[in-house]
Amino acid sequence: MQFGIFTVGDITTDPTTGRTPTEHERIKAAVTIATKAEEIGLDVFAHGEHHNPPFHPSSPTTLLGYIAARTERIILSTATTLITTNDPVKIAEDYAVLQHLADGRVDLMLGRGNTGPVYPWFGKDIRDGISLAVENYALLRRLWREPVVDWEGRFRTPLQGFTLAPRPLDDVPPFVWHGSIRSPEIAEQAAFYGDGFFHNNIFWPMSHTRQLVNLYRRRFEFHGHGAADTAIVGLGGHFFMRRNSQDAVREFRPYFDVAPVYGHGPSLEEFMAQTPLTVGSPQQVIERTLSFRDSVGDYQRQLFLVDHAGLPLKTVLEQLDLLGEILPALREGFAQGRPAHVPEAPTHTSLVAAARDSLPVPVTADGIGSYAEAGESR
Repeated sequence: MQFGIFTVGDITTDPTTGRTPTEHERIKAAVTIATKAEEIGLDVFAHGEHHNPPFHPSSPTTLLGYIAARTERIILSTATTLITTNDPVKIAEDYAVLQHLADGRVDLMLGRGNTGPVYPWFGKDIRDGISLAVENYALLRRLWREPVVDWEGRFRTPLQGFTLAPRPLDDVPPFVWHGSIRSPEIAEQAAFYGDGFFHNNIFWPMSHTRQLVNLYRRRFEFHGHGAADTAIVGLGGHFFMRRNSQDAVREFRPYFDVAPVYGHGPSLEEFMAQTPLTVGSPQQVIERTLSFRDSVGDYQRQLFLVDHAGLPLKTVLEQLDLLGEILPALREGFAQGRPAHVPEAPTHTSLVAAARDSLPVPVTADGIGSYAEAGESR
């Protein structure tokens, strides 16, 4: 299991003080949070993409490139890369550069976003959302894998004799997760290619999450990538912890009530009962998180939202300290009973090894296959 955090990069007024952080403060806070995530032993830091207030992450590669220079181990991911409104050629170029800068510690979570106006801003029609996601990703895959690409589609100018520069690190593209909270077409897309499927279950009951993940698993097997329980699944989640559960509820309530992602609706108690949001003690967070496996089976990545809704940076860092304390229990809990054939989450190292293993074995003059003479080791 990989454990990590993600941020949507909202700039929200702290309801307890009335103070709104500046864009500069929130951008710098993201760097502080990412380095703290590595410090406490997390595996992944993921950053969203938005092009409208009250969010700041309009340039994920810039931010993640800076974080890459400040960290050594943690995987840097997007929480959403807008496959619909970004040019797939630019995505291929930007994330290849980032992959080189981060020595392979990069993957992408592709999605359509949740902001309708972004489509016309970038010359697209929201009614084409699914079609854009399908066509753009098909091109992106080719750009990362083929030395010369000739291509023609509906939504961008044709390509003739196009070669991507730079090529992906070790000629192995970043691993791709397809993120969705409601679209079976995206689960099918992930399954068709044998990619990962990420369900950000911070809005929906686990019954809904189970339905989409199970669809992805069935289709993953149908498309010949392996047994359904070997499909690569990631989940989102949201918690707020204090040593005492009553203190957690009391402190978090005013933030929940105005949260731009899900505030101004059901009460905190109703939301906790109907979704995976957990507000309480560390033990409650452990138990609730481990229960996710009951709905979706053994999975590979768990990301938590920790800095939403105007929480001050000091509080976010305290949340990360508590997460660091319970991380061994989470790792142990998910490891218990995990079948040996369920794969780990892909990393650049494992993808390079898989690519090497798929190469044909060179044959020497004596007829014996040799990787050593070809500069490869197994």
